[in-house]
Amino acid sequence: MSHTPSLSRRRFLQSVAGTASAVSVPAVITGCFADDDDNESSRNLTVFVFGHGVASGDPLADAVILWTRVTPDESATADAEAEVGYTLATDAAMTDVVASGTVYTDASRDYTVKVDVTGLSAGTSYYYQFSGKDGESSTVGKTKTLPEGSVSSVKLAVCSCANFPAGLFNVYQEIADSDADAVVHLGDYLYEYGTNEYPTEDAEGREPEPSVEITTLAQYRQRYAQYHVDANLQAAHAAKPFICVWDDHELANDAYKDGAENHDETTEGSFADRRAAAEQAYHEWLPIRTGSDNTHIYRAFDFGDLVRLHMLDTRILARSKQLDYTNYMTASGLDTTAFMTAMADTSRVLLGDEQSAWFGNSLATSGATWDVLGQQVLMGRMYIPADILTAMASLATVEDQQALATMLETYATAKYMQSLGMDIDADVAAALAVTAPYNLDAWDGYEVARQLLYAQIAGQSRDVNLVALAGDTHNAWASQLTQGDSAIGVEFATPSVTSPGLEVYAGFGSDAALQASFESAITILIDDLKYLNAGNRGFMLVTFTPEKASCDWVFVDSITSSSYIANTRKRMQVMAGSELTLENVALS
Repeated sequence: MSHTPSLSRRRFLQSVAGTASAVSVPAVITGCFADDDDNESSRNLTVFVFGHGVASGDPLADAVILWTRVTPDESATADAEAEVGYTLATDAAMTDVVASGTVYTDASRDYTVKVDVTGLSAGTSYYYQFSGKDGESSTVGKTKTLPEGSVSSVKLAVCSCANFPAGLFNVYQEIADSDADAVVHLGDYLYEYGTNEYPTEDAEGREPEPSVEITTLAQYRQRYAQYHVDANLQAAHAAKPFICVWDDHELANDAYKDGAENHDETTEGSFADRRAAAEQAYHEWLPIRTGSDNTHIYRAFDFGDLVRLHMLDTRILARSKQLDYTNYMTASGLDTTAFMTAMADTSRVLLGDEQSAWFGNSLATSGATWDVLGQQVLMGRMYIPADILTAMASLATVEDQQALATMLETYATAKYMQSLGMDIDADVAAALAVTAPYNLDAWDGYEVARQLLYAQIAGQSRDVNLVALAGDTHNAWASQLTQGDSAIGVEFATPSVTSPGLEVYAGFGSDAALQASFESAITILIDDLKYLNAGNRGFMLVTFTPEKASCDWVFVDSITSSSYIANTRKRMQVMAGSELTLENVALS
C-alpha cells in the first residue's frame, strides 16, 4: 500500500532532543519504580513536556511495562524531580480506568519513566497515557497483554537495525499500521557512530547527535533521545508492545563480552565502563522489564499454549571474541588446519553456561506448539566457496564487481549441474569443495556453541517445532536448520529498518537484475539457504497457528522519501511436525 505521512512536529521535537542530556548525573538506574508517597512539599519539582513519545513492552498475561520520558524545564536544577501520573484504561477515550498512579523521576534515570502495571486481564487491549500536575499530557498509547490457555493465532512484527542517518524510519510506520500482536526487536535499535562514519552520506538532516562516536552515559542518552523524537518510531511504540534484545551497536560494532571491533581502550577508555553506560541507557530508554542486573536480558514470553518466545543474548553477556580470517592467512592462502582447530575450541562460547542452562530449562518446561528463538545473529549454516569470500572482500573496482558476478554465475551453474549428476570442470569442482563460513560474527563462527544448542533441542522428550528469528545482517533470509541429515528447525531473518546490506557489500547497488542474479546464485551455493533478499529494507510478519508458522517479508520501496510503497514480496511457511520443511507460499 502507499503511504504519505503528514508533516510531524519535527522542528519542536528536535529542540527537545537537544535537551535530553542537558541535566544528567551518573547513577545506577532502577528500571521500574513504585509510587512514592513522600510529601510533595519537600520535593524540588520541575515543570516538563512530553517530547519523546510513549511506549509499552515486555507484556505478560497480567502485566505490562509502560514507558515515557519527560523533558524538564531549562531552569531545572540538577536535583529537580518530575511528578508524572499514569492512567491505564480499556478504551481510547480513557474513561474506563483500570489502573492509575503517580511516580517520580529525575536526572539519575535521565527523566525516563517505567511503570510495571500488574493485575491485568490476559489477552486484553489497553490504552494508557501519562500526565503532569500542571495539565501536561502525553499521547495515548495502545498495548496488549499476552493470552492464556488455548490460542488460535499469534502474529509478531520482527525488525532490527535502524540507523537514524541511513534513512527515514518508514518501516516503523508500517509496523504501527500492521495487525501484529507485538513487536520483536532483535537489536541495533540505534548505532554508535559519529558524523561521517557508517553510513551518513544520505543523512538528509538526520546527522547523528552528538556528532561524535558515543562512548559515555550522557552520549548514549543523547543518541536515544534523538531516535525517540522520530515520528515513525513514536508511532510504532505507541501502537504495539515491544519485546527487545540488544545487538552490538547499542554498544559498539562487533561487540563481545570483553571488547568490540569498534572500541580502542587506548583512546576511548575502559570497555567495561562503556558497556555499563550503554546497558544503563538501554534500560532507561527501552520498555524492558529491568531486574537487579542490567546485563541479564534473556527471558521468555508465553502466548498461551501456542508460542513460547525465548529471548536470548547472543551478543554481550558471554560471547567469546570473534575469529578473524586474517589471523589464519598464509602466503599460500587460508591455513585451514589452524582455523578449524580454533573453530573446534570448546572454550569459545556464545550463550555461556548460565544462559544455556536457563534455555534448556525454558525449553524443557515449554509445552507450547511452537518454540521461538528471538535472538540477534544468523543461526543457519552458511558455508560458501572460499573463492567467493575472497572476491567479496576485495571489491575495489567495477572490474572486481564484474569478476565476482561472473564467478557467482559460473559456480552456481556448476553446482546445479552437479545436483543433476552432470560432469563439471575439475577446477570448478575443486573450488566448490573448499567452503568457509560466510559470517564469523554469526553462529557459523561458534560451531561448538551451535551444536550444544541443537543437542538441547534434539534431546527433548517431545518433538520441538523450532523457529529461530534473527536480525543483524540487514538482509532477509530463510534457512533450514540442520544437524547432519536431521532437521532441527527453520530460521526467518529480518531485513533492516534502514541500515545498508549486501547491495553495498556485494557491489550491485540499485541494479535489480544484478541483485536478482546474486540472490539466485547465493541460494544455490548455500545448501540450507532457501530465500535471500539482498538489497531491500523492511520487516517480517510472522504468524503462528496450531498447524503452521508462516512468514511474510514486507519491504518498503524507499527510505529516502516520506512517500513510499510497502508490499509483501515473499511468503514462506513450515508445518508443525517432525519434518519442519520450509515451503514457498504463493502471494495472492
